[in-house]
Parts: sequence; C-alpha cells; structure tokens
Amino acid sequence: MYILSFERHPLGEEREAPIGAKMVRDTVEQQMSKLAQEEGRACACGNIRQAARAVTQLFDEAFRPVGLRATQFGILAATMALGPATVTKLAERTVTDRTTLTRNLKLLQKRGLIRVQTGNDRREKEVTLTDRGREALAQAYPFWQKAQAHVVKGLGEERWKSLREGLSAMVSLTRGG
Repeated sequence: MYILSFERHPLGEEREAPIGAKMVRDTVEQQMSKLAQEEGRACACGNIRQAARAVTQLFDEAFRPVGLRATQFGILAATMALGPATVTKLAERTVTDRTTLTRNLKLLQKRGLIRVQTGNDRREKEVTLTDRGREALAQAYPFWQKAQAHVVKGLGEERWKSLREGLSAMVSLTRGG
C-alpha cells in the first residue's frame, strides 16, 4: 500500500491518505472514462479555453486588414493604458507568463510598434508604445469595435455583463485573490 502525501495540493488542500496503487489506477480510469463520456463538457479549463480560442479567432479575423493579431492588440492596448511599464507589470496586466509575453514583445519591437529598453532597475525591461504602435492601435480600433459589438449583441448586454463578471472572478480565483 502506498501513502500519497501532498505538502500543498494545487487547490490548497493538505491531505494524507493511504491508497493502494491499483485502487488509484482504477479510480483515475473511472474518472477519466466519465470525463470522456461527457466529452469534457464539465471541464472548466476545457470550456474556457475553447471559448477563448473561438473569440480569439473572431478577433484575429477582424484585425487581419491591419496586420495585427488579437494578442498583439491586447498587448499594445495594455502598454498604452499603463504608459511605460515593466515586462513584469505588463505580464500581470495581461495575465501572460513572462516567456510568452517576451516572445510577443520581440515581434512587436521588430515591427517598430513598441520599444523595450532597460528600466530604472537594470534587472527590468521597460516597454513603451511608439508612435507607430499608437497608429497601429488607432487603425485597429474600428475593427475591434466591430468584433466587440458582434460579441455583445450576440450575447445580449446582461449576459455579456454576467460573463465579464464571471471571467473576472475566475482570474481572481486562480490568482489566489
């Protein structure tokens, strides 16, 4: 018999329970079979990721005429809102890990839409929107408005408000807040 012990479970639970290896395997297989039969409909992560991909595809298509992607628009908009900001601050604001953000920043910097330079603290990089970046945002904004209006109209104002609140609560929940 094995003892499964977690100092800190991902959901914050502390537990220690004796469980046999076969029992663990059988239980996991039963649970995964149930999840597969439900086609993942009950999975919070799967549902949110699926919706995020669909919405991202809609906005990517909307931004195509101006040569931006939804993720790039979001980073540029956050940079404009924050003013000069560290990569860490921008990562927090966009809920993006620093590695992914840095990769996206390099693409935007290469296009001349942002400037990345050493900040006051030499260990940090500071991101600034360039004039060209402001122009890209100005060109993209009407396309954002059209895609945004499509989503809000399709859901209805009340449902959109409720969804926004639910998504905000989900971000807070996952950030420990």
